[in-house]
Amino acid sequence: MFYREAGDFKTSYTDDSQTFPIKFDRYRYYVVLLVGLGVIPFLINDYWANSILIPFLIYAIAAIGLNILTGYCGQVSLGTGGFMAVGAFTSYKLMTAFPWMDMVTVTILSGAMTAMVGVAFGLPSLRIKGFYLAVATLAAQFFLVWMFNKVPWFFNYSASGQINAPERTLLGVAVTGPNAEAWVKYLFCFAFVFVLAWIARNLTRGSMGRQWMAIRDMDIAAEIIGVNPLRAKLMAFAVSSFYVGIAGSLLFTVYLGAVEVGSAYGIQKSFLVLFMIIIGGLGSIFGSFAGAAFMVLLPVLLRNLMDSTGLDSAIATHFEFVIVGALIMFFLIVEPHGLARLWALAKEKLRLWPFPH
Repeated sequence: MFYREAGDFKTSYTDDSQTFPIKFDRYRYYVVLLVGLGVIPFLINDYWANSILIPFLIYAIAAIGLNILTGYCGQVSLGTGGFMAVGAFTSYKLMTAFPWMDMVTVTILSGAMTAMVGVAFGLPSLRIKGFYLAVATLAAQFFLVWMFNKVPWFFNYSASGQINAPERTLLGVAVTGPNAEAWVKYLFCFAFVFVLAWIARNLTRGSMGRQWMAIRDMDIAAEIIGVNPLRAKLMAFAVSSFYVGIAGSLLFTVYLGAVEVGSAYGIQKSFLVLFMIIIGGLGSIFGSFAGAAFMVLLPVLLRNLMDSTGLDSAIATHFEFVIVGALIMFFLIVEPHGLARLWALAKEKLRLWPFPH
């Protein structure tokens, strides 16, 4: 009734292969952008920014990065937290060593440094895969966290081992530090999400994305038909680590402001991002956003529910683990493609309603 292609004809290959070939999808996309840019910045407050919107945007970037590696290329990684720490500490060193450098450059350079580290730790993927690659990336997670904790140069020889983001401005407006306003931080993260999601969507639909999916489905057959596994796998690690590094940089500079690497970028961060793409949907850009939204909103909803019923907030944490674990089992058994597949099925039903499928 609402979702129809009647009269929506394509007259060229370009029209047929666009990201949103159905007009309704394009209009919905434009409405989301309009609300995100023209409505939310005027209504946002500190609670919505710090509890929901900014974490959602940052984790969406991390989820897209891990989805490129795991969902599209099939390379399992448990080192997301460590790579996010690389982005954070690179930002800290750049901000303290080059006070004149703007935040956009700092964030992009942090992602580039993380991409180089990701390629170095992605070299084992040329020989091992599956469970063994997961163990190798898990070793990278522990090594990176240990290095940032034990080498004083990374935290500028601070006695506490904690790093604090200096205040930086962009176009005369504070982006980091205690004087940064909620709407500024939101728009800064929103801009990165928009650009990176657009790049990821085009990458995964192009020749490189097809190479990644060929490696994921059967790497031997992909090599036989001409796909270079060395280039494809290392490119997946580089792009994925770039996204994850930017997410780690934004988490430190814009959102938290001060971090201790063990608590902020530990193994639980790696599992959190992994759960996002499993619940949201492997091999789907929309699934990365859906999984990030779910994992950010769930603790907030449970905390408010527990507060309204008078129960201890610690119980909410345990309920969160139970719910996430149950959902992961459900999606792996019933619908391995997660929320993205359920959304696609709902759209199919709307296209045929009220007629039977």
